Amino acid sequence: MGRKYFGTDGVRGKVGDAPITPDFAMRLGYAAGKVLSERRSTEVHPAVLIGKDTRISGYMLESALQAGLSAAGVNVHLSGPLTTPGVAYLTRALRLSAGIVISASHNPFEDNGIKFFGEGGIKLDDAVEAEIEAQLDKPLQCVASADLGRAWRVNDAAGRYIEFCKSTFPNELNLRGIKLVVDCAHGAAYQIAPHVFDELGATVVAMGNQPNGTNINDGVGATAPEALCARVLAEQADFGIALDGDGDRLVMVDRSGEQYDGDRLLYVLAQFRQQQGSLGGGVVGTLMSNLGLEHALARLHIPFARANVGDRYVMEVLKERGWLLGGEGSGHLLCLDKHTTGDGIVSALQVLSAVCQSGRSLAEACQPLAIYPQVLRNVRVPKGFDHRDNLTIQAALVEAECELAGRGRVLLRPSGTEPVLRVMVETDDLALTERWATRLATVVGEALV
Repeated sequence: MGRKYFGTDGVRGKVGDAPITPDFAMRLGYAAGKVLSERRSTEVHPAVLIGKDTRISGYMLESALQAGLSAAGVNVHLSGPLTTPGVAYLTRALRLSAGIVISASHNPFEDNGIKFFGEGGIKLDDAVEAEIEAQLDKPLQCVASADLGRAWRVNDAAGRYIEFCKSTFPNELNLRGIKLVVDCAHGAAYQIAPHVFDELGATVVAMGNQPNGTNINDGVGATAPEALCARVLAEQADFGIALDGDGDRLVMVDRSGEQYDGDRLLYVLAQFRQQQGSLGGGVVGTLMSNLGLEHALARLHIPFARANVGDRYVMEVLKERGWLLGGEGSGHLLCLDKHTTGDGIVSALQVLSAVCQSGRSLAEACQPLAIYPQVLRNVRVPKGFDHRDNLTIQAALVEAECELAGRGRVLLRPSGTEPVLRVMVETDDLALTERWATRLATVVGEALV
């Protein structure tokens, strides 16, 4: 489906450049409000929650969205800084029509984005987003003054979400005797994540918890775990937990400084749940999930399916198959018996629960998993560029697939959040992987000249 504004995770871009402008945010709020009103015809005033991360541009976009929603006759609840999964939870808990998150996730502060959850805290499907895009092309016509939406601040949004996160950890367990370094990426979890683990008994060293509006994801968090590794070693901590700017990604570190990405953590959870009889079917990954994960799960006789990249698509396949566990190598993990969306804090609690109950370290749990070398090259491309239409690129792709048959995979995929074509190669040999990744990226670049 062709989209004008929405990518794989809402609308995203550089602040001040279309579409991340106050004018567009107001029109988007109005369009979403109109669609919600039409879908909830029995409700005089649909109600929406707006949460945001710590970017300075969040104030501007929040006000613009609120104005647009009010003009459409939609009531607005404002949570202030709150993680993406926190917004999903409160949308469900408060029985609201939708939740809106103002965040560009792991991107730098100059970027921002707007993404939506529907009723029940589940991300909007493509059909609803298409309705919103269609409404954006229509003129903004404010409802009558008596029908305008009102706005409220949500009391203790962070506190409510903290209690929810704690409720996903087994009642009979605690984290006493465990020292954790928790990296909040100077993002939306800064007032939340340290309290969750502290209240469950852990000794917590917080980092990345001093946001100033411009330092989100800057050298910290799930996309820069080197800082966490160093701090874990310096503090002699048992584990490190790194979240991203909006709190839905997770990377963990063990006491030796070893990093564990989403693929490895997904394996730990699948293995433990299988042993406990709570796996609930199979596991869903994405087109980018490491081939080593698929092979390791096969040895455990755990079914594995691949979805398109994006946790929303992982969710779709999980729902289709009636399974509970899925995720991405980037650290988006979904445990649908715990939450309706990917949640870095909840995922960390599930991993810690597995470690505590099994008595095995992360290294021991991951020992049967051999990760194939995977090289990713991002090539900037013009908007609308389709590599499938270029014969030179397709010829190189066929050549790569023939040479790597039985040894690995090749994937060319346009990003849903950036103007780049992602070139991914993974094989059982690092030199071979790097050679083909570089060659394919070069071919793509030369095709643009």
